[in-house]
Amino acid sequence: MTEIDYDKLVRDRIPEIIEASGKQCSTHRVSNSAEKTEYLVKKIEEELEEYQESANKEELADLLEAFYSLLEMENLDLDDLERIRIKKKEKRGGFEKGIILEQVKEK
Repeated sequence: MTEIDYDKLVRDRIPEIIEASGKQCSTHRVSNSAEKTEYLVKKIEEELEEYQESANKEELADLLEAFYSLLEMENLDLDDLERIRIKKKEKRGGFEKGIILEQVKEK
């Protein structure tokens, strides 16, 4: 029997999907909110990397799902985040122009 170690956050139904395919898996739940936040951040990094490699829209959906969970952990909703985003955009701009900062020299 082949075993693969993961130690990563997965969607809630993944264990039952694995077992329905005839495989066995072991799981545990995060012990506290700090640990859940840590695993969510790792999940976001993982999904972003997968999207960069594949440009698959499903990876963006996974990224968004992990992001929504992180918002919930931070007691924020999309309206709160949107207000923060708009305020920051008004102050510093967006990314529409595609400006690449190459260098800054101090006088």
